[in-house]
Amino acid sequence: MKKILLLAFTLIMLCSTFSLNSYAETTAYNFYCKRNSEHKQPLLDSNMKFIESYNGYYVDRNYGDNNTEKVIYLTFDAGYENGNIEKVLNVLKEQDVKAAFFILSNMADKNSELLIRMVEEGHTVCNHTSKHPDMTKCDSIDDFSAELSALEKIYKEKTGNEISKYYRPPCGRFSEDNLKYANELGYKTIFWSFAYADWDNSKQMSASEAEEKILSNIHNGEIMLLHPTSSTNASILEHVIVTLKSEGYRFGTLDELTGNSNG
Repeated sequence: MKKILLLAFTLIMLCSTFSLNSYAETTAYNFYCKRNSEHKQPLLDSNMKFIESYNGYYVDRNYGDNNTEKVIYLTFDAGYENGNIEKVLNVLKEQDVKAAFFILSNMADKNSELLIRMVEEGHTVCNHTSKHPDMTKCDSIDDFSAELSALEKIYKEKTGNEISKYYRPPCGRFSEDNLKYANELGYKTIFWSFAYADWDNSKQMSASEAEEKILSNIHNGEIMLLHPTSSTNASILEHVIVTLKSEGYRFGTLDELTGNSNG
């Protein structure tokens, strides 16, 4: 009888452990990090620590708060063109700054000439999925892969190029399984250590407010997320870059951030 009870207890514990692990790996998170007013790297929520176990990045830890060399990684989420992405590219070219653009299939389909320009001017074009869905709804690696591969395919068809193996979850919504899948597919997941509410073109912050918010939150090793469709960002980008250069910052690439020599 004791053996039967022991076996039953063991089975219950195993099932409970499996259930807890399964839940943890499929739990949906909305990415964020805790800002501070001291220009220090923001802290990652303890529940999201697993990000860094699956080739996930939100800041460059090689450039800590006391490092005398200062670097920023400029990244953009670009779903469509409204005239401002071209303005952003003009500023980046004039300032000789390289950035990363996370795109959707709409950009590849309708604005392939801009994507070709990005590559020719040394920028990194990355995967933001095909249609910008909630990726935590993916039940398997096949479902997850379908969104990324759909963009890979149209990007190759329209530009003749292979998209860089960097992935950013739409709306910053993700699960541990998502990061596992991305890693298994050869992608590195890129989050951010600074972003602000710049995506709604009908609710744009004033240029002075936006610039103050960006500059007051600068920190070494920052991965900055901006939306290049923002008219405010297009108008302030040059001054922001010039200001940061004057403060000793340089602009790095995702290949540098991740130690990737192939992109």
